[in-house]
Amino acid sequence: MTVNVTLSASAAKQINTILAAQAAGTLLRVGVEGGGCSGFSYKFDLDSTVNADDMVIERDGAKVVIDEASLPFLEGSEIDYVDELIGASFQIHNPNATAACGCGTSFSI
Repeated sequence: MTVNVTLSASAAKQINTILAAQAAGTLLRVGVEGGGCSGFSYKFDLDSTVNADDMVIERDGAKVVIDEASLPFLEGSEIDYVDELIGASFQIHNPNATAACGCGTSFSI
């Protein structure tokens, strides 16, 4: 399965900063799970395992792993890192989402 998911330069920089303090071989795992106030929610974890059916995306040395079940929900998305006055966080700009909650971690399709 070929899916188009990208990392922004800001996200790559933050991922590299986070992973620099972790054991070698640690990656950021991004997934989608059922739940949240809009039906689905994004999940971010650190992981050192890459499964055969995972997709690995890379930018500027930062690697992100996405499981096969989450890929259809993330098609065309950009993983970004935003540092604003109200706080800093990873955000997923997902063109498939038809609605999102106020916190930005939950969405519906």
